[in-house]
Amino acid sequence: MSNDVVYDWNTKGQHTFGLGAVELHDETLRDGIQCPSVTDPSIDVKKDVVRRLASLGVHSVNVGLPGAGPRAVADSQTLVEVVRDEGLSISVGCAARTHPNDIQPIIEISQRTGVPVEIFTFLGSSPIRMLAESWDEAKLEQLTRNAVRMGVQAGLPTTFVTEDTVRSQPDTLRRLFDAAIEEGAGRLVLCDTVGHSTPPGVSNLVGWVDDHLRTQGVRDRVKIDWHGHSDRGLSLINALRAVQAGCDRIHGTVLGVGERVGNTPLDLLLVNLKLEGAEEQDLTGLAELVDLVSAHVEVPIPVSYPVFGRDAFRTGTGVHAAAVIKAQAKGDDWLADRIYSGVPASWFGRKQEIEIGHQSGVSNVKYWLQARGYEPRDQLVEAIFTAAKAENRLLSDDEVLNIVRAAT
Repeated sequence: MSNDVVYDWNTKGQHTFGLGAVELHDETLRDGIQCPSVTDPSIDVKKDVVRRLASLGVHSVNVGLPGAGPRAVADSQTLVEVVRDEGLSISVGCAARTHPNDIQPIIEISQRTGVPVEIFTFLGSSPIRMLAESWDEAKLEQLTRNAVRMGVQAGLPTTFVTEDTVRSQPDTLRRLFDAAIEEGAGRLVLCDTVGHSTPPGVSNLVGWVDDHLRTQGVRDRVKIDWHGHSDRGLSLINALRAVQAGCDRIHGTVLGVGERVGNTPLDLLLVNLKLEGAEEQDLTGLAELVDLVSAHVEVPIPVSYPVFGRDAFRTGTGVHAAAVIKAQAKGDDWLADRIYSGVPASWFGRKQEIEIGHQSGVSNVKYWLQARGYEPRDQLVEAIFTAAKAENRLLSDDEVLNIVRAAT
């Protein structure tokens, strides 16, 4: 039916998205809670987040930075145990500086739980960071080798993360990547740590790394991750470009929470992959995860936030509402969910909402009443319609119900 009633310019012509399947990695419980305005949720909430991520088909989750202290160790181990004991279909990892004091606690968590915890060992690689820290490449290479070797010798999957990759010199990256690969790293994470990159920059960097790994003959065993931030508001489109460019795994956080203005929003990444046919998982539980994280990290969802904001599928405009109502009257839920929406609400645990306000038509009022089991009598409809036209905003449900009660 979609081909009959929607002409999709996204797929017609020379330029197309062309997204393929990709692994997704969640950083909400590590990078996300580094946001200066969030509340670190309780361990019970963290458990629920991990369960919901697994149910949505997210491939892996970073459960913390154990080097931060005893609480971080305890929470990380508890979450690893939940994944193990409940047989959740999600792999677990922990972050670490390229320092034994950060890596050893991860090894010990893995030994105590019997779970192969992925080590994400990170190191600043950009010249601006090297200048500030008084580092040289020889020092960075030694730190890289020591950290990756320590994880690999412990028998754990070890991933090497270059911070600020998008502002790093090719020669530096080549030296560090080769060192990490020689020591046994199975993944390289390319980071837009300060949200500097544009989509062409993503393509340039990912393409360069991919070419280098192929030249070295290791692309079949070394995977490429993308980790982006939102300082320029480009994290989502950059992540999608990273998929196009050939990255194997994309990182994100629920609602994009994270350092400064945050990370790639994992929820919107899932939405777009689903819409482009690159994600087959049932995502009707995604809205519940977003609401859970919002409530417990205490980050309100903006009303205009795509898909999961209060207004995403809500209208009080007469023309819009009338079109939705007519589609529903045809008994066509598919049509009703798309007539004034580029995103089908039902795919992501939401629904179309028709409300009453100063720009509404009589059809809004009748629909509102019928949806709640009230007979749309002419006198009642006129009373609500008149009250709505006297306001400069939508009427709340309680305000409409008060009019209903007064009329009965």
